[in-house]
Amino acid sequence: MIPTLADLIPGLPPLGMHSVMVALAFAAAGVVFSIERRRRGVTDPRIAYVVLGCVAGAALAARLGTWFQHLNPAENLSLVDQLLHGNASFLAALFGAWIGVHVSKAIVGYPDRTGDLFAPAVALAMAIGRVGCLLTENPGLPTGSGWGIVLDPAAAARVGAPAGVGLHPSFVYEIAFHLVAFGVLWLWLRFTPVAPGELLTLYIAAYAGFRFLIEFVRDNDVAWLGLTRPQLFLAVTIPVLLVRIALLVRRGAFDGVLPGSRRSASGEAGVTRERHA
Repeated sequence: MIPTLADLIPGLPPLGMHSVMVALAFAAAGVVFSIERRRRGVTDPRIAYVVLGCVAGAALAARLGTWFQHLNPAENLSLVDQLLHGNASFLAALFGAWIGVHVSKAIVGYPDRTGDLFAPAVALAMAIGRVGCLLTENPGLPTGSGWGIVLDPAAAARVGAPAGVGLHPSFVYEIAFHLVAFGVLWLWLRFTPVAPGELLTLYIAAYAGFRFLIEFVRDNDVAWLGLTRPQLFLAVTIPVLLVRIALLVRRGAFDGVLPGSRRSASGEAGVTRERHA
């Protein structure tokens, strides 16, 4: 466990490693977003306000998403303490970013879809951010065998995990998923004819399904019916995402990804996507 930057590099300020990695994640996402914005020729200055709305929505929702952890309100932090010192939720951050983008678009009148710009940036940011979780949080449930992350007593006490036994490296699983997703988006899907804005839909749907499964090896509290709070949230959102994707498939939105498609062969949809992404 490496809780602070000073634990990694002696002499540096004792900044929390989770916060450091989140800052690096935002910086990396900004670079990827800028590269893709230039490649697609997006010059509307209002895009800056859309990005600001995305960041603000993600930051606010990340904290609020873990506010009501206990049924007894007295056991939860005050709103101010939660915003300043509370735990953060990556799922809530994604939802907040989505809300922030749509609110900012409505305020400034930005007309175009932006999911294709955000998708690879978000995937890379999630991978980097999860490194902070890996270095500072309970990695997961016991594996029941000789492999896994083994914490010493001090580290185990800090994160509330058992010491001396192999624990599922759940954050490593997530880092690998997001890196693969970033590679697929960056090296392939952003060049394929897909309906404007829907690369983000594909990424979010894939992550939602993956995260639902990963929760079974995370050490999150069971809330209802043997499921954790993230799983209950995903149990509602995954069907919605699947219905959306099914409707888009029927409309030919992903013909460029499907083998043998006429649109994939002609590339006409790609021209449309580049124009309206």
